[in-house]
This record gives sequence, structure tokens and C-alpha cells, in this order.
Amino acid sequence: MSAPKIDIYTKFTCPYCHRAKRLLDSKGAQYTEYDISMGGPKKAEMLERAPEARTVPQIFIGDLHVGGSDDLAALERDGKLEALLTG
Repeated sequence: MSAPKIDIYTKFTCPYCHRAKRLLDSKGAQYTEYDISMGGPKKAEMLERAPEARTVPQIFIGDLHVGGSDDLAALERDGKLEALLTG
């Protein structure tokens, strides 16, 4: 089984975004980053995928909306992140 697609919506100066990417990098996860610092169509896309989202990062693993950096870290703490990343 192949690894699920990972999308992360970020802003350039966001420390939480950097923390989330660092965790994904430490897992060897490949992800697509969308910088929405200036708004635009990718921000609209993020809000369509997660209408309640008002902060970054917003992380999606496959069809699952993980949430933000704290949510990603909680999955790691609970031992659930690896299974999501491997599909």
C-alpha cells in the first residue's frame, strides 16, 4: 500500500507550521506545502476542505483533516501518526 497524500497549508513566518513540518520531516513523510500567506485560491481551497479552520497549519493526510500542529503532535504522542502516514 502506498503512503497517503499529505497536504499542509502554511504561512511563511508561522512557528507552528515549522514545528509541524519538522515532525513530518522526522518521519520521512513526503508532503505538499501550500503557502497561503497572501491568501488566494489555495486559502479558499483550505477553507473549502476545512470550513472551521482559521489558523495554520492545516494538515490533511489522505482524506483525513488532522487539524493543526498540536493535533499532529497529539497523534504522534498517542502512537497513531505512523499508521496514518503509512496508510
